[in-house]
Amino acid sequence: MALQFEFILYEKEEGVAWITLNRPRQSNTFVQDMPEELLQALLAAQEDEQVGSIVLTGAGHVFSAGEDIERLAGMKDADEGFDHLLPLLDQGTRVISFLHDCPKPVIAMVNGLASGAGCNLALACDLRVAGEHAAFEQSSIRAGLHPTWGGSYFLPRLIGQGRALEMMLTGKRIEAEEAQEIGLVHQVVPHSHLREHTARLARRLAEAPATAARLIKLGVNNSLENDLQSMLEFETQAQKQCWESVESGEGIRSLDTRRPMGFGVNGASRAESS
Repeated sequence: MALQFEFILYEKEEGVAWITLNRPRQSNTFVQDMPEELLQALLAAQEDEQVGSIVLTGAGHVFSAGEDIERLAGMKDADEGFDHLLPLLDQGTRVISFLHDCPKPVIAMVNGLASGAGCNLALACDLRVAGEHAAFEQSSIRAGLHPTWGGSYFLPRLIGQGRALEMMLTGKRIEAEEAQEIGLVHQVVPHSHLREHTARLARRLAEAPATAARLIKLGVNNSLENDLQSMLEFETQAQKQCWESVESGEGIRSLDTRRPMGFGVNGASRAESS
């Protein structure tokens, strides 16, 4: 039975969990329990053994415009203190932490504008595939606020300090083509082919050996906080876990050096068809 949420759509298809922010008329802004529903959907995908990868996207023509400005304006009008804002920040913190630590690869399928916290939600995913009409902006500065949802962590790591400061200090909008040029997204494809292209990539990730994929993500996420020696030690321990997994035995035995490699449905290696 499909999971039912008020603000989130959840579906499974060929080993991929598709999670869609579903407030298209409000530009998929975060409101009420939406971040909590998103967290529950992500948790369900992580715990489902039939799911190998996750795609996060937005309904309609916008990925997400981030926090609901009307709600924030109402809080200001009511002269509410920071303690009333803190629960909203905590929701975002838990979602971003979960994405970072999730052992399964997560793709952001950016189908339109990703602004503010919505932009940072996309940045927290492992890969970003953008439609040709997608755009990214750090809009917090226009409201006199600081970026949240992990923006100050992910953005400099993806595009460097200088470009990150430019986006955050000016609120400059980055269109899809420029986003790919500076490393903000990995691929830009025609909007009409966006879901098909993303699905193909997600299926490939879902078929990858789970132990190796989990440890690769963990190692890359930790690499910038560790020195070379620490990472060499991590690689040794990671390789031990991979070597002792069933997947590596299947993969090594079926290795054919005459052809490019792919992965079977359960992580077993197979030759890709041409």
